[in-house]
Amino acid sequence: MSFSKKVIASVRLEYDERLARKKEEYEARINYVHSKIPQLIKIDNELSKTGVKIFSASFGDKETLSQRIESLKKENFELQAKRASLLEKAGFPLDYTNFKYDCEVCRDTGYTHDGICPCYRNALVRKQIEQSGFASVIDKCSFENFSLDYYPNKDSMKEVLDHLRDYANNFSRSSSSLLLVGATGLGKTHLSASVARVLIENGHDVVCESAQNIFSNFNKERFAQSESDLVCDKYLEAELLIIDDLGAEAVTQFSVSCLYNLINTRLNNGLPTIASTNLSSGEIKKMYNDRITSRLFGEYDILVFQGNDIRKLKK
Repeated sequence: MSFSKKVIASVRLEYDERLARKKEEYEARINYVHSKIPQLIKIDNELSKTGVKIFSASFGDKETLSQRIESLKKENFELQAKRASLLEKAGFPLDYTNFKYDCEVCRDTGYTHDGICPCYRNALVRKQIEQSGFASVIDKCSFENFSLDYYPNKDSMKEVLDHLRDYANNFSRSSSSLLLVGATGLGKTHLSASVARVLIENGHDVVCESAQNIFSNFNKERFAQSESDLVCDKYLEAELLIIDDLGAEAVTQFSVSCLYNLINTRLNNGLPTIASTNLSSGEIKKMYNDRITSRLFGEYDILVFQGNDIRKLKK
């Protein structure tokens, strides 16, 4: 499991806070019931001693052990029955004083005897999606709901679809970086988000962001007042970085420098990147310097999206 440390810490805090809140609610219900039914105080005190009584009963004459245990069971059953009767007469649900967990499997700890509880893993996936930068897109996009019907050359687009699906299902740190090239409205963002969805569900640390937001954040970080304002490490450290709409950002000397540093650092550290762009190869060469262009076209696998704007076709 490779969810980011930030995601794991955030979900762990949520679980700890939830369990603490459940304990407070439980104690409040107990205190309220005791104030309304004072007889329950003595009964609950006796029931709380059950474990100690069983432990004490295990000592002594072994021949009468089962008899002593049965006697304690009978006493416990009678107390429980009396307790239930008092609750019912006072108009309380029989489970009113039960400790109520959101997940009975792990009792809101996030862990079971077999390891991580499914509820905890689902929370990690949801938090990773939220922090990926593409939450609303990932929620809507998947390989399953990507249609080839709008593409005039279905075979060519199916190759792209199959390539990206295989990329997602077999992703590792040694996976190649990808450059998705094609005009607007051809599904580059949809399929990028689909890759992110699969990887996050498989426990990978994925960051997705538009090029414009990435360079805006790098610019803000130049004037950061404290470490809490530093947000750009995630772009350099994520297992997979998805840069959406490269070339739509305002291109400046600073943004070009940031892009080169981002691409070069991730390549040197063996971290894959997926970048999508509406620009042609000629426009990319014209917009960015030779060092960036040579890395994009020399180090990245190029996937070409062909067809007409699907958004317009759907309308």
